[in-house]
Amino acid sequence: MTSESSTLRMHAQCKRHRLFKVLLGTVCAFSCVTSYAFLDKATTLQSDVADVSGINPHPVHLKLPQANPLSAVAQLGKSLFFDPMLSGSGRQSCASCHSPAYGYNPPNALTVQPGGVDLHKVGYRPPLSLGYLYRQPPFSIGPDPADNDVAPDLNAIAASARGNPRASKQAGMVPAAPAMVAQGGLFWDGRADSLQRQAYLPLLNPVEMGNTSIDDVANKLVHSRYRQTFALLFGPGILNDPQQLVSEAMFAIGRFQIEDTSFHPFTSKYDAWLQGLAPLTPAEMRGLRLFNDPKKGNCAGCHLSQPGRDGLPPLFTDAQYEALGVPRNTTLAFNRDPHYYDLGICGPFRKDLARQTQYCGMFLTPTLRNVDKRAVFFHNGVYHSLTQVLDFYNLRSVTPAKIYPHDASGKLDLYNDIPAAYQSNVDTTDAPLDRHVGDPPPLTARDIQDIITFLHTLDDGYLRE
Repeated sequence: MTSESSTLRMHAQCKRHRLFKVLLGTVCAFSCVTSYAFLDKATTLQSDVADVSGINPHPVHLKLPQANPLSAVAQLGKSLFFDPMLSGSGRQSCASCHSPAYGYNPPNALTVQPGGVDLHKVGYRPPLSLGYLYRQPPFSIGPDPADNDVAPDLNAIAASARGNPRASKQAGMVPAAPAMVAQGGLFWDGRADSLQRQAYLPLLNPVEMGNTSIDDVANKLVHSRYRQTFALLFGPGILNDPQQLVSEAMFAIGRFQIEDTSFHPFTSKYDAWLQGLAPLTPAEMRGLRLFNDPKKGNCAGCHLSQPGRDGLPPLFTDAQYEALGVPRNTTLAFNRDPHYYDLGICGPFRKDLARQTQYCGMFLTPTLRNVDKRAVFFHNGVYHSLTQVLDFYNLRSVTPAKIYPHDASGKLDLYNDIPAAYQSNVDTTDAPLDRHVGDPPPLTARDIQDIITFLHTLDDGYLRE
């Protein structure tokens, strides 16, 4: 392992302590000081969480999104979100892969979703949830730059970060110095910087909505039932400008996701517990303690579980990137090519950071809210249950033979979905991935079940019963 790769890996691993505050997708601040609402009470909360009453000993007032009537633009976006006419097949809408009944996750257990003009093609990655993205910042590297009309040169920033020392990441701890990390953005590789852009990219993807051109999409809109609505909202000239027409349509879909609180309702049992409105069961409390324990689950190192000082509820992600080294999913068609690798930030779908190999194999940390409404996990969909996910974290470092296959010569094929040249990017520093072969697993079978029991409390709908 080169010192450069080691430093960069450590740098990426320090990211979990960084928390940014955003409003409607725009970064307002980035400061370690705001990482936790109870920073001075962290130790107390950790011990008090086992209170036999099950009630949060430090209830807080959460700053929740207000449920207001949708604007006219958002109403248009809502209609477009559920309308399959935008797809090349005429049978696939945004909701086909992002169902509100499943926390805006896919409504099925398919590893990748069907698409294309005949719905016979399949995607490359499992779709992420569209839930809880209203505070997602644009992609950046390091602390957010000052407001500037000139787009930052990400390659220059990434290259300059190569020699920066980085701290390890532990749940509930704040690094002594700022870290330079990849953060923000949408999709597994962060290549979209706004909900508008996220809605736009699948339109022309041949394995997704499968349109042939923007003119093709615009023609559908011009001859749709939305024609008059577009003219009223954006002026009649919009109908003669294909690029702008499609852009406004995608903007409307983005506004729907921001304004409609079904995308970020914060109605889980955990939200109620944070506010002192519901008790957790003993198993849920044990799971929460393990989730937050930096020596055990350390899940909160990346999936932040406490509100900020501003009262914004936790999103259960730091919106940053990690190379975990999950095993290759041999059921995916493109993985039949032994030379094909999905490397996340540095390709193949994202092109601008291809030379920044210190990020190869890194993928976005998704929210854990409504996580058990998903049936597929990680960027390659290699696991289909939360038990499998927890087993991976628990056993990868101590019993890797239970995680990875052996090659033709009988040698363990460690980190087999990342080329050897980039395997030094894999996180081996943060618990529970910091163990060594032969060490006892950090979690027992009961620990894993308790963490999963806690994860169930992140499902929305508790207050709506």
